[in-house]
Amino acid sequence: MTGARILVVEDNAAIAEGIEFNLRLDGYDVRVAENGVVALDAARSWKPNLILLDLMLPGMDGYQVLRGVREHDKQVPVIILSARSEEADKVRGFKLDADQYVTKPFSIVELLERIATLLRRRSVPETPVGPERVKFGDIDIDLSSRIVMRNGEPCTLTPKAYDLLLALLKRNGGVAKRHELLKDVWGYSSSIMTRTVDTHIAELRRKLETNPSEPRHIVTVWKVGYRLAR
Repeated sequence: MTGARILVVEDNAAIAEGIEFNLRLDGYDVRVAENGVVALDAARSWKPNLILLDLMLPGMDGYQVLRGVREHDKQVPVIILSARSEEADKVRGFKLDADQYVTKPFSIVELLERIATLLRRRSVPETPVGPERVKFGDIDIDLSSRIVMRNGEPCTLTPKAYDLLLALLKRNGGVAKRHELLKDVWGYSSSIMTRTVDTHIAELRRKLETNPSEPRHIVTVWKVGYRLAR
């Protein structure tokens, strides 16, 4: 997606300049924000196609920035760049609906490939597989508009939770392994963290199941993954 707008949120000038240089070589339009306030203003006014977000920022940290971004834009891909490698930090980022989490130091070639993959996935509209409406239990899904209803009431899902639901639906009751769901939903086949899938499965159960602790539809297949039982 040549010419795509990428917002780099990074307070370390040397790192920001290196990322900006390589992104421009690949044909992207780049802006750098050195703090959270500038980043949120640019996210709203410039409307980037993708955001690279450092967590360790002066004043407002990256988590606060991500929360602010998601309040007005649920769809823009966000890649977290952080020296924090603890699982709790990654889980927190994914709960706020980050698309990917890259630990510093990172390979610029790998980062560019992740960016290209996310932009390709966003630029190609997803076509529904099979019927345009799917019903199971109390749930009614309009695939063409991405609207989910439960008992006739709107059920708001984050984009990643919806994509995860769609990935389960496509398997028609078959088992989806965690690494397969990571690749389908997050677009990266490396071992990002299977906990990412589990966190979003828990969200789906809270929103869609009558009793999330004893799910009828989003079923765990022990030591393998999950399947959707209609």
